[in-house]
Amino acid sequence: MNELSTYKSSSYRTILWLLFLCFASVANAKSNDPLPSWNKGASKSAIVQFVKSATKKRGADFVPTAERIATFDNDGTLWSEQPIAQLMFALDRVKAEAPNHPEWKDTEPFKSVLANDMKGIMATGEQGLMELIMATHTGMSVEEFNQIAKYWLAMSKHPKYNRPYTELVYQPMLELLSYLRANGFKTYVVSGGGIEFMRVWMEKAYGIPPEQVIGSSVKTKFEWVDGKPVLMRLPELDFNDDKGGKPVAIQKFIGRRPIAAFGNSDGDLQMLQWTSATNRPHFALIVHHTDAEREVAYDRDSVIGHLDKALDEAPQKGWTVVDMKKDWKKVFPFEK
Repeated sequence: MNELSTYKSSSYRTILWLLFLCFASVANAKSNDPLPSWNKGASKSAIVQFVKSATKKRGADFVPTAERIATFDNDGTLWSEQPIAQLMFALDRVKAEAPNHPEWKDTEPFKSVLANDMKGIMATGEQGLMELIMATHTGMSVEEFNQIAKYWLAMSKHPKYNRPYTELVYQPMLELLSYLRANGFKTYVVSGGGIEFMRVWMEKAYGIPPEQVIGSSVKTKFEWVDGKPVLMRLPELDFNDDKGGKPVAIQKFIGRRPIAAFGNSDGDLQMLQWTSATNRPHFALIVHHTDAEREVAYDRDSVIGHLDKALDEAPQKGWTVVDMKKDWKKVFPFEK
């Protein structure tokens, strides 16, 4: 091989090596992105900046690991809330139990459920919905209820996507949960949903164990049944974990004010206010449903996920408002 050929071969290898380093650098940068399903923008930057400042030792905003508490609403914040899965569960349970309750054919809200009249159901208001919950979620042991809920979640599918409800979790929020935990945060769900209904699936879906799930509850009583101790679910509300109930539950079950809180509706307003009412470093975020094509667009006029006061208060308090359509590359894990 002459000198010219040797030179060309060497130059070719050098170019290939430089190209390799270039592509490797790009790939590595992508793999190091903790929030790959988030588009670049103010929302993503605010999250990353807060986490970096809260975890930077000797930094002005450093927060000790034990105090890094993050609380998340569930419906509409971590998974899709239209329709509300637990309400659909209750409606299916009414239909399944209807043969044992012939009086339901002439009694609201059960009459509307059996007629598949959603407007009629909603017309019964909070009182009607509470009657549905009590009729379908109580009168059994905790273990029996858990098995019924697990079976329903395994067999039922979202009407729009034809997938199990547990697949309708938001990919960007899953990444956010992982990112926070990787940086020493302890993540909790604080939701108006039923605590036992949520506990049966959240650890697998979110990596959040049952003891870090806080929700609404019915009264429970210790009893002996067939010679065995059981916890029976009674038809009486114990605690409503919504609106002002959320900060109360956080204090009762966590005992620390969160430094980060995430919600999507006015039902989360008080949790966001409580988290922000401190001179210490804190972060509050609202998921704004703006994507009618990939999910559902709704806010001020929606009965489910009503977002009005919190949306107005966000700019005043410096809360981050996520524009789902603009800020998220993908909504659900199953999207290509």
